[in-house]
Amino acid sequence: MTKTVLLVCGAGASSGFMAGAARKAAKKLDVDIQFKAKSESEISENLNDIDLLLVAPHLKYMIDDVKEECDKAGVKYAIIPQKIYGVLDGKGLVKIAEEQLQGGEQ
Repeated sequence: MTKTVLLVCGAGASSGFMAGAARKAAKKLDVDIQFKAKSESEISENLNDIDLLLVAPHLKYMIDDVKEECDKAGVKYAIIPQKIYGVLDGKGLVKIAEEQLQGGEQ
């Protein structure tokens, strides 16, 4: 079953590049995860359609609000490590997503 991961950043542009890199990597790795990107203002209306929310490292200040919304919706969440986000490491992001979806620590 395909899992859906939503990446969020400020306006959705950098997370869009990150999601693109992750989609390419997931295809190469034959991993059944769909990556989408939105702006942080669109989190609430997308929570019911996703399995995991990954937040850009520069938005970690809002993780308490994200945690509350995700807990209510039963969605896992994590902050994308800067070393992965900064270089658009799609393969690294796929690995993070897999770990989180398999029940990794939040």
